Amino acid sequence: MEETVLEEPICEEAVLAEEIPEVKPAAMVNKNGVKAEAATASGGGDVASGGVASGGGGAASGFSGTKIFTWFMVLALLGVWSSVAVVWLDLVDYDNVIGKLSAYDADGDGDFDVEDAKVLLGVKERPVSLVQKEAKEESAVEEQTEPIVEEVIQTTEGTEEEGQLPPNPSQEQQAPEGESPDAVGTTAKAEDATEESFEGKLAVEAGSFEAEAAVQVEERNAEDQPEDMLQYKAKKKKPKLLNTFEKTIKAEIDTAEKLRKKGKVEEAVRAFDTLVQQYPQSPRCRYGKALAEDDLAEKMRSNDMLQKALSTYKEASELPNATPDLIKATLKKRAERQQFLGRMRGALATLEKLVQIFPEDMALKNDLGVAHLLIGDNKSAKRVYEEVLAIAPSNGFAKVHYGFILKSENKIAESIPFLRDGLESGDPGTDDGRFYFHLGDALQRMGDDSAYKWYERGHQRGHFASVWQRSLYNVDGLKAQPWWTPKDTGYMDLIKTLERNWRTIRDEALSVMDKTTGLFVPEEENLREKGEWGQFTLWQQGKKAGESCHSVPKTCGLLERYTEATGCKRGQIKFSVMQPGTHVWPHTGPTNCRLRMHLGLVIPKTGCKIRCTNDTRAWEEGKVLIFDDSFEHEVWQDADSYRLIFIVDVWHPELTQYQRQTLSPI
Repeated sequence: MEETVLEEPICEEAVLAEEIPEVKPAAMVNKNGVKAEAATASGGGDVASGGVASGGGGAASGFSGTKIFTWFMVLALLGVWSSVAVVWLDLVDYDNVIGKLSAYDADGDGDFDVEDAKVLLGVKERPVSLVQKEAKEESAVEEQTEPIVEEVIQTTEGTEEEGQLPPNPSQEQQAPEGESPDAVGTTAKAEDATEESFEGKLAVEAGSFEAEAAVQVEERNAEDQPEDMLQYKAKKKKPKLLNTFEKTIKAEIDTAEKLRKKGKVEEAVRAFDTLVQQYPQSPRCRYGKALAEDDLAEKMRSNDMLQKALSTYKEASELPNATPDLIKATLKKRAERQQFLGRMRGALATLEKLVQIFPEDMALKNDLGVAHLLIGDNKSAKRVYEEVLAIAPSNGFAKVHYGFILKSENKIAESIPFLRDGLESGDPGTDDGRFYFHLGDALQRMGDDSAYKWYERGHQRGHFASVWQRSLYNVDGLKAQPWWTPKDTGYMDLIKTLERNWRTIRDEALSVMDKTTGLFVPEEENLREKGEWGQFTLWQQGKKAGESCHSVPKTCGLLERYTEATGCKRGQIKFSVMQPGTHVWPHTGPTNCRLRMHLGLVIPKTGCKIRCTNDTRAWEEGKVLIFDDSFEHEVWQDADSYRLIFIVDVWHPELTQYQRQTLSPI
């Protein structure tokens, strides 16, 4: 409300008095030190009726200026102390009163006044800023901060120079699905991670392919948008979560919701639980309870509480009179949290239900495609994205994922236009390092130098450390150089042990290299243009690989005490054999957290070389080569006989002990 400024009234008689010359008596000083004149303001009031001389009498019979000031101060102090008493003694429940009046606060100034009445009566428009603010607050109801947990990044790194990148590593905390070319998606153990997600043993994290995890980019001008994409984007509007009855209890729902938004999750759960008991058929109240339970699960890091939230989400979606927008929001949130728990098939069933209810929603179909990818069902995902593109051929999200699937099927040329067009669309969910990586990789394999343009763009978008260094699971600030000397690493003892005992290591490898042993397995990650390439793994993700060390006990014994290698959760220790005529495509490893050592065991005199960035080198028997495989590297084997090396990954020397203990395995 506007404050009213009180001013002293100006009497007409006083104006007249100024025009009449008069002789003023000498000023007198009263006991308060204030000068008082014989002709007072009250005396001035007698001018019209008889002259100035009567002023003295008026002053004597009325209030003087001093008395008026004194009474004013007394009243002011009484008001102040009354206010203090009300607040101090908690005589009025302000939260309750203000909370109720806020339902009628139409102009956003925090109270109900004449201006609010004007708005409610239609005499005055609501402020635009308030309308926009309310729209943001309403949409915020749907938002939920994902818990940050330490996860296991599952990849299949069974290659010498590293395999395909796992999807969506936008942050160190995110865990990708497996990177097998035949199943771009989750690991086989995803369903077993159910009860461990809040304890740091999550196999697959929610949304690793989802549009919500992508960096939002500026939308193009409407006139530049294809018609089908305009329709697709036009569907994004403020959700209507309240049914007719729930609008009558909106103030109560809002009160509970504000508790949740302020982080008072325990109070929010109790408030929504009370509403659910009072209005058991209210879908919005039950949805609010589910959101509050979800928040509480994160705060407690409790899977049991999260499971309770999942049940409440389901109940809310099945109540009669639930609005379509609430059903959609509830089931989407449920699917998202199921994926977080590693319950991929449950999430898939939820999304299939959503698509059945809302068959025209392309975003839901895109999410369904992601769900198929997360369980390794590329065939079904491909079918879903084909359906989306048949309806909305310019849907960028569907394009990049469809291109990704084509590339995983080794349909390199076919994948390029989908990946390229999807990235150029700028649609949400497309600005993802995986897609820049795979587009560039596909172009390189086709001999197209424009690959580096896309790598540069990926670097500018913040996905790659540089055009050369394109790993996605990184720790910032680590020293970055393609080639390292033994002294640079600080692991001189390990390197000397390897070089002193290289013949022992070689002999054990030769003893098990026969194909009949079945210990060396082919590289299966589609990194070879041609040739044969096999490996025999001893350590993986900081753990011994089964019974492998039983076959080469001396080699394993030499390494046991070097925890920088055996404890490297983001690396491997393995033998690698490559036959003549083999070429390995240019590629990068997944992380900058390790260095890779190659100990030459059997090296032909000519024909074998490795390039890292623009520097090409060759192996020597009994010598260790060290490089950072997060930089682009390429291998040629054009000799007349096989090449055998021993690969030892070690932690990047600048990682702290704490980081080595807490970083997620790869």
